[in-house]
Amino acid sequence: MPESSRKPVLVTCGLPYANGTAHIGHLRTYIPADIFVRSLRKKGIEVTFVCGSDTHGTPIVVNAEELGITPKELVEMYHKHFDETFKQLGIYFDAFGTTDDPENHNRTLDIVNKMIEKGYVYPKTIEIAYCPKCNRFLPDRYVEGSCPYCGETARGDECDQGCGKHLEPGELQNPICAICSGPAEYRQQEHFFFKLSEFSDYLMDYLSNDLGGTTNARNYALGWVKQGLTDWCITRNLEWGIKFPGHEDLVVYVWVDAPIGYIAFTEEWAAKVGDSWEKYWKNDGEIVHFIGGDITYHHCIFWPAMLKGAGYSVPTAVVASGMVKIEDKKFSKTRGYVVWVGEDYLDQGFHPDLLRYYLASYTSHTKELNFSWHVLQEKINTELVAVLGNFLYRTILFASKNYGKVPEGELEPEVKEEIEKAINGVKVAIADYEFKKAVDAAMALASLGNSYFQAQAPWKLVKEDKAACGNVLYNCLHISKALGIIFEPVIPQTMERAWKQLGQEEDLHTVQYSEALVPIKAGTKLAKPEILFTKLEDDLIGKMEEIANQRIKAANAKKYIGKGSEKEPSKSEGMLSAEEATKLEKKNS
Repeated sequence: MPESSRKPVLVTCGLPYANGTAHIGHLRTYIPADIFVRSLRKKGIEVTFVCGSDTHGTPIVVNAEELGITPKELVEMYHKHFDETFKQLGIYFDAFGTTDDPENHNRTLDIVNKMIEKGYVYPKTIEIAYCPKCNRFLPDRYVEGSCPYCGETARGDECDQGCGKHLEPGELQNPICAICSGPAEYRQQEHFFFKLSEFSDYLMDYLSNDLGGTTNARNYALGWVKQGLTDWCITRNLEWGIKFPGHEDLVVYVWVDAPIGYIAFTEEWAAKVGDSWEKYWKNDGEIVHFIGGDITYHHCIFWPAMLKGAGYSVPTAVVASGMVKIEDKKFSKTRGYVVWVGEDYLDQGFHPDLLRYYLASYTSHTKELNFSWHVLQEKINTELVAVLGNFLYRTILFASKNYGKVPEGELEPEVKEEIEKAINGVKVAIADYEFKKAVDAAMALASLGNSYFQAQAPWKLVKEDKAACGNVLYNCLHISKALGIIFEPVIPQTMERAWKQLGQEEDLHTVQYSEALVPIKAGTKLAKPEILFTKLEDDLIGKMEEIANQRIKAANAKKYIGKGSEKEPSKSEGMLSAEEATKLEKKNS
């Protein structure tokens, strides 16, 4: 997105499913999105950042039934958990709602009714899995069987173990009830379909010419469109959800009402601040979706087709992240290859900014990210501690000790040029969604600062020519100021501490990139310097690796005694036992 664009920008994140606790896989979406939003604000661009909990669908109902609570009680508990976790990590949304909010019910009905009026939704009698023993129709995750395309074990709406293809009701072969494990049968029932096939030409043009973001999202979606699109069943047999117009026995499919939440949350923001939600969703505003790569199909095919059919603005960019590995193993909750944000990270005393830095700087946003406790230790110790933290601390400490304030001086042309280079590198990289390149450009300035400090040897110069030494420290302090500004989107809490040590009174989070080139004011009193980053010691990392190993052993033992499932439910993020859920509820109350 070019900096010259003064259009207001709406940024959204794929909604966390309110059915479990936050894990590191979630953060691959939310932290880069937050960095992007903070960077836009530093460019002076008006931006609104919204998200919310995805609260409907069969996994919510299944988990609530297992825990003996209502779906509403379940989602309220997890919604609060995600809201608090995001804030702990420095991720602040302008609105964070739920898809069960009245605004989303109303907006979903508006969009569905508009699609019905325009002839894009029609009824059709289809075969639906039914369990004679449970005496109920089996939507989505209530039924398992074989994929009709590749033969692998699959869920009712997705071949999660094989080809990954979206499955329509009635397609699953050899259906089995996921509740009682008994054989299911197919019975006829009327459902409603969206004419997705009519949008093939539109989507081909939209994906090829109009949609920005990352190429992995566009190319993946184009591949599906080229294979041919079939109409999409948008109703399910559930009581929990948004009722389909005129049919109390059916609810709107969760992948219809979940993305509509983006609009509802924008409405909630607009009502709160007295602004307009239509400037984004009715007037071709800039809309940027940050998502996990596993939901590209929904955001690049279903979602824009629905918006187009209902007369709303379509997304201008979809930014899809690469997948996450844990210690070189495929991310898997059931196999124990998972890092929980609470119990494994925040509760262990790790600073939120360290994880933000790791996720931003490890690799390109679209590539696979591997989380390793050892690599986290190495990156923090050799980059944040030894380079950035070292330069900031030694500069502020030396200046404070010998001058007590920012000494008189002039910004050297070479130093100014390096700062300009860093700022431009950061802005270009983030505009291209290349967060690692942005961090690399910022860290290069910190390395330059260390080299400059070392070459000028102020510890010697202060004894020979205090004025000349003051000029050196002036340049070092100005580099420090620039580093605070350009690193703020990535490690906001720590840079705020550095900013205050530099004696700066403005709110760092509102300071724009251009301020990094405004000379630091001589005479500004420096605060007492404090070490910003401390090394991650071997014993702490060893402890975390042992926790991870024990989790994997426990998962394997569970698997061997037949209590585990090898499936990874994409909308069931870390389902808890009744005992664990009670503990979380007490913690959140």
